[in-house]
Amino acid sequence: MIGQIVFIIILAAAVYLFAKNAGKIRRNILLGKDTNRSDRTTERWAIMAKVALAQTKMVKRPVAAIMHFFIYVGFIIINLEVMEIMIDGIFGSHRIFSKPLGSLYGLLIGGFEVLAVLVLVACVVFLARRNIVRLKRFSGKEMTAWPKSDANYILCIEICLMTAFLTMNAADYKLQLLHFEHYIKAGSFPVSSFIAPLLPDNANSLAIIERVCWWLHIVGILAFLNYLPYSKHFHILLAFPNVYYSNLEPKGEFTNMASVTNEVKAMLDPSFVPENSGDISRFGAKDVTDLTWKNLMEAYTCTECGRCTSVCPANITGKVLSPRKIMMDTRDRITEVGNNIDKHGKDFTDDKTLLDNYITREELWACTSCNACVEACPVNINPLEIITEMRRYVVMEESQAPASLNNMFGNMENNGAPWKYSSADRLNWAEE
Repeated sequence: MIGQIVFIIILAAAVYLFAKNAGKIRRNILLGKDTNRSDRTTERWAIMAKVALAQTKMVKRPVAAIMHFFIYVGFIIINLEVMEIMIDGIFGSHRIFSKPLGSLYGLLIGGFEVLAVLVLVACVVFLARRNIVRLKRFSGKEMTAWPKSDANYILCIEICLMTAFLTMNAADYKLQLLHFEHYIKAGSFPVSSFIAPLLPDNANSLAIIERVCWWLHIVGILAFLNYLPYSKHFHILLAFPNVYYSNLEPKGEFTNMASVTNEVKAMLDPSFVPENSGDISRFGAKDVTDLTWKNLMEAYTCTECGRCTSVCPANITGKVLSPRKIMMDTRDRITEVGNNIDKHGKDFTDDKTLLDNYITREELWACTSCNACVEACPVNINPLEIITEMRRYVVMEESQAPASLNNMFGNMENNGAPWKYSSADRLNWAEE
């Protein structure tokens, strides 16, 4: 009974803390401007099934795709086993699903064990790729000590959880063979049965090992749950909604600002009466609150995998732009804004902005707007939208575009084309 009470307290505390921290992230995301992503629902469900569920964009890198698939499937399916552990912890039962499921239970436990081994293999491979092979896309100026450590922590936690799960099953298996106390014969143990000979034969020692591993496994999972809001691995929860709310317009098609469109229409048609679209505080984006909630959701969804940066032509040619850094900076800034609200209230300003304090103008103008980063992202994150909005602010509010662009703007205004000569001379080259 004491064990049940302790478990219920730990479970309630873990759920409460996770809900509290997840609520802060939701609050931070909603600090962004509104944008409508509720249209074309059938198409959105199809894209989510294709990209988030089937992970079709991962296969461009086969090794990573296969290893990630092992972890992905293992994470989803092994949670069924976690459900049983939680019920056992609350009611003091042991393998409560074994009787209702009958022979199917043995098949499930056996499948869980195979998946646990595949997860272990995948985690070891990923650790080796990061720390021994040292793939280039896992490095960069934005990949400081914390981002690198975060990835390693998660992989090590996964290894510990799967090891505890298999050791728990191995001890349980031996206790079943000994007919010790309540350890009835239940389940199939194709992997842990090979681990069992490494454990002691004494029933009391086995029971202690089984209970210790049981607690380590479930408490580790609850601790992992509360680590997610502080980690890039929050994408485990946000990947699906982020893909669902993807931008369905053709890549490269920029959005029009309603306020600017209304001005142009009024100039062309004096009788035009614009719709009231609310107060326009700023053209483009200077800080994170000028971005949309979808941009901020993408920042929290970023896995820091570096696929975007690895295909960015500006980054490849040595320029300072890194699309991954754009997303990481956006996440860091909105988190800072949220923390300021918690500490000082919603009206507090810290005299910092996403532009200049986090993202430099050199980074913004290095972008070629090619959409390579958008195409490469496995969860449909769009760094280009953030870059474009910040460029709009620099041009429309500060008039500080690079000289080459200002020349082009002048030519567009005077000649109706980006070139310096008039439209009347445009076909002179063809006279000969």
